[in-house]
Amino acid sequence: MNCAACHAIAHVGESPLRIAPPFRTLDERSPVENLAEALSEGIITGHPTMPEFRLDVAQINDFIAYLT
Repeated sequence: MNCAACHAIAHVGESPLRIAPPFRTLDERSPVENLAEALSEGIITGHPTMPEFRLDVAQINDFIAYLT
């Protein structure tokens, strides 16, 4: 709901927003488990196209499970 408009969420294909990394490559930057803290505190980035949002614990667990 929050991510697919910009990030590629499938096993293949490019992200709709060129600067948004496909989810399948997020583990190349750091272990996806490390995202849990950032997701609970609120995603804040240095570029204006990334909205700020928070996920609840269940959403975070589902997201991490999806990525792994």
